[in-house]
Amino acid sequence: MIKLENVNKVYRTKTIETAALKDINFSVEKGEFLSIMGPSGCGKSTLLNIIGLLDEPTNGIVNIGDTSLPKYNTRAMAQFRNKQLGFIFQSFHLIPDLSVRDNVELPLLYRNVSGKDRKMMAEQALESVGLKNRVTHFPSQLSGGQKQRVAIARAIVGNPEIILADEPTGNLDSVMGNEVMDILLRLNSENNTTIIMVTHDENMAKKTHKLMRLYDGQQVA
Repeated sequence: MIKLENVNKVYRTKTIETAALKDINFSVEKGEFLSIMGPSGCGKSTLLNIIGLLDEPTNGIVNIGDTSLPKYNTRAMAQFRNKQLGFIFQSFHLIPDLSVRDNVELPLLYRNVSGKDRKMMAEQALESVGLKNRVTHFPSQLSGGQKQRVAIARAIVGNPEIILADEPTGNLDSVMGNEVMDILLRLNSENNTTIIMVTHDENMAKKTHKLMRLYDGQQVA
């Protein structure tokens, strides 16, 4: 499903060069749930951004399915990202002036989906995360756990094959964190959704199929 070969990421300025990722090689099969762990600044989010086509490697190959993504142009990359990938962020990234339903509909605005179908799909996604009764609420009226469930609904509304989650439980207490993790595990087991999750929480990582550790931009396990 996902394969990275000799992926490196280097940030350069006029005076300094920083290697964020060094010779990353790994693969994730369809339906697997992979956790990526490591200390702050080790390259976890950089790696997730490259897998999510939000950033390009300095060199190396990123394959999703049978396609080598760096060969795509910017527009094709955006279309592929919208249809194939769902994103969940630690800080939720909900738009405060939009209702819960309108936030979830956002990825569908870039597809040829009617307003009626967008509404139906958004409400189905919200029902799947237990927020059917919150569709007309606004983010300011929700708890942290509810905001993250809205973010999950937004990530899955277009039925992506892959979900990329960057510290999805990082801003939540243990109870809410476990609830969010249970939703991700259910999506993985029932829908066969491939999930890659960055986390600092060893207990959460142990619930997934595979664990990869990074240290100073390199794989150590």
